[in-house]
Amino acid sequence: MQEETTDLENDELYEHFRFTASEGQEPLRVDKYLMNFVENATRNKVQQAAKAGNVLVNNVAVKSNYKVKPNDVVRVVLAHPPAENLLVAEDIPLDIIYEDDTVIVVNKSPGMVVHPGHGNYSGTLVNGLIHHIENLPTNSNERPGLVHRIDKDTSGLLVVAKTEFAMAHLSKQFFDRTTERLYYALVWGNVEEDEGKIEGNIGRSFKNRLQMDVFPEGDFGKHAVTHYKVLERLTYVTLVQCKLETGRTHQIRAHFKHIGHTLFNDERYGGNDILKGTTFTKYKQFVQNCFKTLPRQALHAKTLGFTHPTTGEFMRFNSEVPQDIADCLDKWRNYSENSNHEV
Repeated sequence: MQEETTDLENDELYEHFRFTASEGQEPLRVDKYLMNFVENATRNKVQQAAKAGNVLVNNVAVKSNYKVKPNDVVRVVLAHPPAENLLVAEDIPLDIIYEDDTVIVVNKSPGMVVHPGHGNYSGTLVNGLIHHIENLPTNSNERPGLVHRIDKDTSGLLVVAKTEFAMAHLSKQFFDRTTERLYYALVWGNVEEDEGKIEGNIGRSFKNRLQMDVFPEGDFGKHAVTHYKVLERLTYVTLVQCKLETGRTHQIRAHFKHIGHTLFNDERYGGNDILKGTTFTKYKQFVQNCFKTLPRQALHAKTLGFTHPTTGEFMRFNSEVPQDIADCLDKWRNYSENSNHEV
């Protein structure tokens, strides 16, 4: 077994994917397992990779019918480096809210991927940043300047570190939860409480590996807390402000689905279906028009606060709600004002 690992290293194979199976992993063929994890993967591609000896479990090449077990480390290695490691500077317009010698605050537009990854190797925020600034520091994931991120279809504020010191300082603030992050989200249904707290571990879903799930009890997932406050009730949807105490992947999206209020038009979590409302054709057409106006999940990172790494000053930045969310809200306001429906 040791010899096999050494040979692989000598052949200079590059790791493209690495996943550690959870404690609750039920036996599952490795080709199916990887299809659940890797976006745009096909069964045939995974099987071909396994046949070529490029799928490893615990550093040993396995066939596609290998059954993944709890705590298995599953890797895909190939002869060429991952494309996200080949960062190319691109002249992409960036909405820079603030910049000095230490940090940049960017207002990310919806649809822009934060960093290169599988299927998105250009046009990302990082491609634009390395064109704007040379020699950005890199973190352990080789992502220049990044200390946090937001999803592709989420808009709003990000802080980027320009120096190694700033990266370490900001990373510690995010780890210690001393940053301030407020989001606006439009969710399905009438959120009954004016304000509240959603608490529950967040981890990868066992049913759909591209989703995150909430595990209220037990050892699965990572501790996550979202505080929310209702800003506006619009009949069958509610505009809420979310304050993140923790920053888990898809935290707001998973937490609100968990309490029965999936984000409006969040395709990955089922929010692109009509989850509340009447059966009238006219209403269905209205919601479809809202989906066209806002062709993404209704989530915006509105406020970002952090302590400046060199001055020690607490800085807070706000961004306007983007046009697509604003237009969608106007439609719902108009509907609510002219509707006699009960929620």
